Formats: sequence, C-alpha cells, structure tokens
Amino acid sequence: MPRLTTESFGSGNMSWVGSEHAINNARTAMLDISAFTANTHYPDGYIPSGTAVAEVDDLLVPYVATEGTVTGAGILAGFVLTDQKVVGTSDFPVPLFDHGRVKTANLPIAFTKPAAAAKLSATTIVFV
Repeated sequence: MPRLTTESFGSGNMSWVGSEHAINNARTAMLDISAFTANTHYPDGYIPSGTAVAEVDDLLVPYVATEGTVTGAGILAGFVLTDQKVVGTSDFPVPLFDHGRVKTANLPIAFTKPAAAAKLSATTIVFV
C-alpha cells in the first residue's frame, strides 16, 4: 500500500486585508527563504498571511522596522498575502500585497506604520 498523506490548504487569517481590490491584484514575487528563521518567522512551518517583507535584489526578505533603516530591507515592499508553507530550502514564489488597505491591528506580527516616507516608497498602502 502506498504511503498517503493528507494536507489541508487555506489562505490563513486574512482579517488584516482592508480592501478586496488588492487581493485580486497581488503580484508574484520570489521569497528568499534563507533570510527567514524557522523559529522566528515560521514556527508552525509556514510564513503567515500578513508578514511584512522588503525586496532586496529581487527577493523578498523580512522587513526591518527600525525607523532609521531606509535602504534594502528597511523599505517595505508589502505583505505576504496568504499563508505560505515552507518546504525545504529553495526560494519560492508568493503573492505580494503591495497596494490597498491594511488593518494593522490584525497583522500576525505587531506593526506600526513607518513615519519615514522613504520606508513606504515601494507601496501604495493605506494603513487603517
């Protein structure tokens, strides 16, 4: 008998999304899984929906919220739209929410809208 496994798929908790339009228009971007830490960024085996990311060398990495950091990982590229299961160590494509409305209180990791305009220059997000 072959070894069969059952796996459930879902979009995750998307209560942080405040505009339907952007869901249908998320762009695809490659996630650099080596930049994320298993115990910190995906302790349950997946990158959660609403994870803030930056884009460095055409790859998504964890966003650095430190206000003085306004280059590289310090520029918000958007949020991972749906839960993304991590399998192995290869980079993989994810849907990137980079415009629309975001309910910051509902994000999986505490997030405060950056004060520096340079940190938001890659997005057209309204934080509510």
